[in-house]
Amino acid sequence: MTATDSHADTDRTLLEEVVAKAKAQGADAADAILVRGWSLSQELRHGQTDRLQRAEGQDLGLRVLIGQRQAMVSTTDIGSDALRALVERAVSMAKAVPEDPYCGLAAPDQLAETRPELDLLDPEEPAPETLIERARLCEESALAVSGVTNSDGAAAAWGSSRATLVASNGFSGSYASSNHAVSCSVLAGEGLKMEGDYDYSTTVFGADLEDPAEVGRRAGERAVKRLNPRRPKTGRYPVVFDPRISGGLLRSLAGAINGAAVARGTSFLKDKLGERLFPEGIVIYDDPHRSRGLRSRPFDAEGLATKPRRLIDDGVLTTWLLDLATARQLGLQSTGHAARGVSGPPSPAVTNLYMAPGQISRQALLADIQEGFYVTELMGQGVNPVTGDYSRGAAGFWIEGGELAYPVSEATIAGNLKEMFARITPADDLVFRTSVDAPTLRIDGTTVAGN
Repeated sequence: MTATDSHADTDRTLLEEVVAKAKAQGADAADAILVRGWSLSQELRHGQTDRLQRAEGQDLGLRVLIGQRQAMVSTTDIGSDALRALVERAVSMAKAVPEDPYCGLAAPDQLAETRPELDLLDPEEPAPETLIERARLCEESALAVSGVTNSDGAAAAWGSSRATLVASNGFSGSYASSNHAVSCSVLAGEGLKMEGDYDYSTTVFGADLEDPAEVGRRAGERAVKRLNPRRPKTGRYPVVFDPRISGGLLRSLAGAINGAAVARGTSFLKDKLGERLFPEGIVIYDDPHRSRGLRSRPFDAEGLATKPRRLIDDGVLTTWLLDLATARQLGLQSTGHAARGVSGPPSPAVTNLYMAPGQISRQALLADIQEGFYVTELMGQGVNPVTGDYSRGAAGFWIEGGELAYPVSEATIAGNLKEMFARITPADDLVFRTSVDAPTLRIDGTTVAGN
């Protein structure tokens, strides 16, 4: 039994006692969450260890409700005296805060009845030597690429956690997860003409991690390809997003259909439910039940069932992302998207978000572009959530005659997300690498400016 598993029953009992104490102190309802975490990380540069660190921690959060008032408190001390003070403080705060007409726990008949097995916990904790070797192989492979001249370092990490939720409405649940990661960042060129790039792999199970040497080789090759960049031409061109950054467009979509933004009226998609946003055939999924998914979960942060959903189906927006509070505010039902930390109330969030692959290859996607911009890096946070206006710094490669011709930097791409979504064409090269993934994406008629 791993450390992650060994605490499951103890944590559930502890939280049941905390919730019972809150009720005894005058709370009408309460829930409590306890998150335990274990991590090991290794960083090195030029083969020398910069840092080898192990950490363990625990955080407990309590939410109490008195009528339509709620308060949240948290602590890292789970001793009996500290928890007694925690309960008293939470109840006292709940009596003093303003009413919130939308707060409240789930009704018992809303709670998850079944909880799928998602294979989220790797039982093997790697030895420090294993992480050191992963980082070493990654960096050595990157430095071996011709043209690479320096290293910003390589890292390997492992982490494991268990989240337990208990509520006075009868819910009690717990699940554990793990993650492994390896990454490398290197520089190519000399003096003022140096360019850098990186690569990484992150998975739930160590056995699924990409070969660290392959990760390093890609980082090195990417850095070398960026040498001697030019500024792009200014105009409207086809812009192609590399899979490494194309998921950012999905993150912008997720923010715009988040129930909290819709309820506040601060989303540029607030009136678009049921309307076509993307071309026919486009499907965007949120899948909390993906086996070994980086953000999979058997229930949400309010104890409701999770399920795979088509957020975009054949180009049409089908749903908002809702927790209980935003659902009540909008007169709808929660979609099981509640997420929370220990010190704040639940709020909607996606799990494993991805766009289904298209029908053509990346090469075919580029083939008819006489001039265009292939984007491999985005900078800045230039997305206006109210209007959908989009403006980001960018780097990548100029496309000529359907091929990548030369590296480009100091560029800006701009448009409006409603128009950009409507012109997306996906390639068939989807790979699950993060919790938000998309294939290569082409958007015609996007403004490109050389800075």
